[in-house]
Amino acid sequence: MPTLQQLRYLVAVSETLHFRRAAERTHVSQPTLSGQLRELELTLGAQLVERSRSRVLMTPIGSEIAERAKAVLRDVGEIVELGKQGRGSLAGTLRLGVLPTLGPYLLPTILPEALKAYPKLRLYVREGMPQALLDALDEGGLDLLLFPLPVAGADLESARLFREPLLVAAPTGHPLARRRFAERADLKGETVLTLERGHRLHDQVAELCREMGAKLTPDYEGTSLDTLRQMVGMGMGLTFLPALYVRAEMASDPLVAVRPFRTNAPSRDIGMIWRRKSARGKEYMALAEVVRGTLKRVPEVTAMG
Repeated sequence: MPTLQQLRYLVAVSETLHFRRAAERTHVSQPTLSGQLRELELTLGAQLVERSRSRVLMTPIGSEIAERAKAVLRDVGEIVELGKQGRGSLAGTLRLGVLPTLGPYLLPTILPEALKAYPKLRLYVREGMPQALLDALDEGGLDLLLFPLPVAGADLESARLFREPLLVAAPTGHPLARRRFAERADLKGETVLTLERGHRLHDQVAELCREMGAKLTPDYEGTSLDTLRQMVGMGMGLTFLPALYVRAEMASDPLVAVRPFRTNAPSRDIGMIWRRKSARGKEYMALAEVVRGTLKRVPEVTAMG
C-alpha cells in the first residue's frame, strides 16, 4: 500500500513540477523523494511522472492520483485534529488565510486578544487572492479564512464577524472633499478606480458603480489599496476604501479626503470560513466570539453575531 509520505511527495511534485523544489517543500533530499516516487509507481503498477533532463510532467493517471492524494492527506489531517480535541481549547498551529485588502488592517486589532484567550495557539498566516485561498482551504493547505461573505459551497461552514463600511476617497480639490458626508447621487458620472480583477473588492466596486451611475475606469486597475489612494491623490478619479484601511493608513494624507456615506452606506460583511468536516468547528465558533468581542470596541465597524 502507498504510504502517506509517498502521497505527500507525489502531491508536491504535481504542484511544483520540479523535483528539487518538491524535495525542499517536503524537507527531504532529492534522491529520497525520487526514490520514494519510484517505489510508489512500482506499488501501483503505473507511471505517475514523466522524467526528462529539461522538465517534469505528470501522466494523466499521475495527475488523477495526486488530486485524490490531496483529499486523503486533508482527511488524515482532520483525523489528527480530531484527536487533539481532547487536549482542551484551541492550541497548536492554525493556518490562517486572509485577503491583502483585509489582513494588514484587521489582524493587528484582533490577534492580541485572540492569542491572550488561547496562549497555546500558534498562527501561520498566508495572504492571497480569493480563489487561491479558497482552493488552499479546500485542499487542506489552510484551516481557516478571514473572508468576505457570503461564500457559496456545500462543504464550507462560516461565522459572521463584522460589517465594514466602504468610504469614498476623493482628491482634496474635489467638491466631495468640502462635505462631511457623501450621498450615492454624488457618484453619478464620476470616474472610479478599483483593484485588479480577481479581488472581491473589484467586483463589489463594479456593482456599486452600476448602481450609482459612476464610470469604472478601464485604464487603471490597482494592485493594492495604497496604490489606489495614491492614484486618487494624483487626481485620476475617486475610489472606495474599506473603513479599517482608512483607520490604519489615512490619519493624515494631504492629497486625499475620505468621506462616509450619509445614508445607505455600502459595506462588506467579513466572516470566518472553514471546512464543514473540520474537527475544530466548535473551537472556531468560540474564536469567532473572541474576535467579535474585540471588534465591539472598534467604532469603524459593526460586530455581528
